[in-house]
Amino acid sequence: MQNTILIPFVLLTMISFYTCSNVQVNETKKTLDPTEFSEKIKQLPTATLIDVRTPEEYSKGHLQNAMNIDWNGNDFEKSTSTLDKSKPVFVYCLSGGRSSSAAENMRAKGFTEVYELKGGITEWLDKGFPEATDENVTPTEMSKAQYDSLLITDKLVLVDFYAEWCGPCKKMTPFLEELKTEMKDKVVIIRINVDESPALAAELNIRALPTLFLYKDKKLTWSNVGYISKRELTKHLN
Repeated sequence: MQNTILIPFVLLTMISFYTCSNVQVNETKKTLDPTEFSEKIKQLPTATLIDVRTPEEYSKGHLQNAMNIDWNGNDFEKSTSTLDKSKPVFVYCLSGGRSSSAAENMRAKGFTEVYELKGGITEWLDKGFPEATDENVTPTEMSKAQYDSLLITDKLVLVDFYAEWCGPCKKMTPFLEELKTEMKDKVVIIRINVDESPALAAELNIRALPTLFLYKDKKLTWSNVGYISKRELTKHLN
């Protein structure tokens, strides 16, 4: 009697496992690292490539043949509605946050094949892949040598990596400006827009915003990723 019950149960378990395994194997990977993203673009040369950052970010450097449709702009829905939903689409942003939201939105709207660039253009550049730049834009990229020169001081140096579109960054801006004055005898506060210096951000492994680095005698002594209050930051500076 036990065998009669046990055998169907085992078979059912094996069938369920096999079925689930097949589903996992057949599921198409949608988030690709830079190497996979590059290879997939080569495999699908007629697919649409979308940079969902701001026009300002796009103009300073973007993937070759990418079109710019700002995720936070007013015409994202209208612009993407003109695309063929049955054809593959590639999306990317600075570090992956906005492109993930854009891809989710597009899939919900009926796009059948949307690929996201893991880590965004920051990771893309970090892995040595090329970018295109609008010819009429004057480069404002900060070099690593220039960055290192900012650390040469007997004071503490607080570096804030931010972006204009970053909500937590905007929230921190007022009190960072206050601290520049309040602690000027002790601390040098430097703010670096990662959209203007993406290669530097990649070299320093900036993966999220805001990111704070605190240096003493050119050595990194403390770091913080994400929002921090003025009170907590002041404790570290003291």
